[in-house]
Amino acid sequence: MINFKKGWNLLLGISMLYACKKEAAAEPILPEISIEDTYKIEGDDKQTVLEFKVTVTGIYKDPITVQYKTANASAFAGQDYESKSGTLLFEAPASTQIIQIVVFSDDIKEGNETFRVTLFEPKNATLAKNTAIGGIFNDDEQLQLEETGYDTPLAYEGYELTWADEFEASTINEKDWTFEIGNGSGGWGNNELQYYTNRPENARIEAGKLIIEARKESLNGFQYTSTRMKTQDKQVVRLGRIDIKAKLPKGQGIWPALWMLGNNIQQVGWPACGEIDIMELVGHQPNVLHGTAHWGSDFSNHKYKGDSYKLEGEDFSARFHVFSIHWEENAIYWYLDDILYYTITINQMDGQPYPFNGDFFFLFNLAVGGNWPGNPDATTVFPQQMFVDYIRVFQRK
Repeated sequence: MINFKKGWNLLLGISMLYACKKEAAAEPILPEISIEDTYKIEGDDKQTVLEFKVTVTGIYKDPITVQYKTANASAFAGQDYESKSGTLLFEAPASTQIIQIVVFSDDIKEGNETFRVTLFEPKNATLAKNTAIGGIFNDDEQLQLEETGYDTPLAYEGYELTWADEFEASTINEKDWTFEIGNGSGGWGNNELQYYTNRPENARIEAGKLIIEARKESLNGFQYTSTRMKTQDKQVVRLGRIDIKAKLPKGQGIWPALWMLGNNIQQVGWPACGEIDIMELVGHQPNVLHGTAHWGSDFSNHKYKGDSYKLEGEDFSARFHVFSIHWEENAIYWYLDDILYYTITINQMDGQPYPFNGDFFFLFNLAVGGNWPGNPDATTVFPQQMFVDYIRVFQRK
């Protein structure tokens, strides 16, 4: 006969033993260490100091240590900043430490520069954010750009100037422009490699020009940074003449774009909202301009048509050009320096709805990598810059 009571006690004992072992095996929750990005204007002194704040989050008793070291990005040790490494010690209840890095100044006009400070080999803690960017903002004499290139007038017969940004202010006007941050969904749908920011290293105004700069640097898990800015719900346009004067970058994997999307994109999605690419260029073909329209009731019905314009004897990085569309009811005309090179009309929609009679907003961006341009290679030079002198919108009186 089975002794159920004895069997039950045996099972209970085994269960308690197993529970005790599980409890004993559970690892304690360790505090987390993170380091913050920091930026500073270079200044006129021979050297200045960047301070990186390192923080411990969580309660701890045992002393915490972590190693750190600097590394080049676009700034170089010995030339732009002082290389440094060491060990930080946290003893309870301390929660912050400061790493000081000496930055050297000069009087040479150059782009803003960055370097990294990396934490590693923590003891009695884990790393929540192990890399920080140190930014050196150059404040030397004003950027000098050759003004050679094409220009367009401030007035057209029968039209009035309804909106413009001449980029003459000291900062980008956020009443007109919104910055998109991050890498989007699937690299903005194109497998792009950059992380878009609103930092002045990536987007700023100098010498009356908007500069969008793509940089090779590590940020938030990505190896490149740049900017994508838009006028959605701020400056919305329907029909007219649009002129954008710009000087373009070049290089394998570089993809500048000046373009438009239907302002109803949140309601109908892409491509039903419509897309007007005023200018696109892939950097391995730096003398070829592309103008394109995209449309379709849904993604499965996506259609696009466009054409290209090839410069002879030079590329689009040599001087400023004006990229324009003349946008009428039921038709769009693409121009380079007032030369017509492509037209699309309502009769070319291949059975899909025509979305181009609605409200649209502008987007300016400089992508790195992606399905179309391919990835950067050993020939690609960074940083890359797109300069925009102005955008002007003219509409019929």
